[in-house]
Amino acid sequence: MILCAGEALIDMLPRKTEAGEATLMPAAGGAVFNTAIALGRLGVKTGFFSGISNDMFGRQLIETLDTSNVCTGLAHRSDRPTTMAFVELVDGQASYLFYDEATAGRMLSADDLPPDFAGIDALFLGGISLMAEPCGAAYETLQAWEAETKVTMLDPNIRPSFIVDEDAYRARIFRMIALADIVKLSDEDMHWLMGPGDVDDLARHILKAGPRVFCYTQGAQGVIAFTDTKRYQAPAPKTTVTDTVGAGDTFNAGFLAGLARQGALTKDIVGTTDLSSALDLGVRAAAVTVSRAGANPPWAHEM
Repeated sequence: MILCAGEALIDMLPRKTEAGEATLMPAAGGAVFNTAIALGRLGVKTGFFSGISNDMFGRQLIETLDTSNVCTGLAHRSDRPTTMAFVELVDGQASYLFYDEATAGRMLSADDLPPDFAGIDALFLGGISLMAEPCGAAYETLQAWEAETKVTMLDPNIRPSFIVDEDAYRARIFRMIALADIVKLSDEDMHWLMGPGDVDDLARHILKAGPRVFCYTQGAQGVIAFTDTKRYQAPAPKTTVTDTVGAGDTFNAGFLAGLARQGALTKDIVGTTDLSSALDLGVRAAAVTVSRAGANPPWAHEM
């Protein structure tokens, strides 16, 4: 099983009523949540760990996971409210305004981590849950506990406007990169974290820190992936873009699903096999998501 650990929230998506009036639609979301949904739909045995509220929105999150074949048994439930993210779309590109104080996800602590991770083969971590406390420390602790025996993938999915202490956040991300087997950064995330520079040079710096695989996503230009010995390029399929919500999250799921199908999600094998088919599945799955409104990843029969 792949365990996705990170935020689950409600995206308030801009929509139009039949009368043409602007309105907002509550949709289950969050970067790590979206990756879990996409993995479950692609037929990969998937679990989800986060702090999830018992309120009406928390129930919506659990129901959405259940219907996408994601196990929620490890989630930590509480009576705190659900995180909300108000989404603005400009030319299909999303920006976010978060309401996260004292929420079920934000207040998750290391004491709430599951006592037993038997049956978990790999971990996926990232998202805004690494930018806030105490939940950020909890997820970092989880990775530190499990990184020696389980493959871990990290996608920080950086939202600069949400970061309170930039120095502390950067330090956390670099510590987690050092423990991760797979790291994915978008073009914007790469240069925010690493500064300007040639992509290949920056990729080598990241690999030297510890990861076995580094994926660099470039939106419509596709993905470049690096190992110590190889460089891969996967162009994005041509599609009509409705919006980009959940695109990177779906790529993560497709890439992990591709590796799982190869039997390559083990500590001794990860990064040593050909990555072409996993990258291809990732970009094709992401292309389906961007063709739809909101984060609505494809099912296996659609691929």
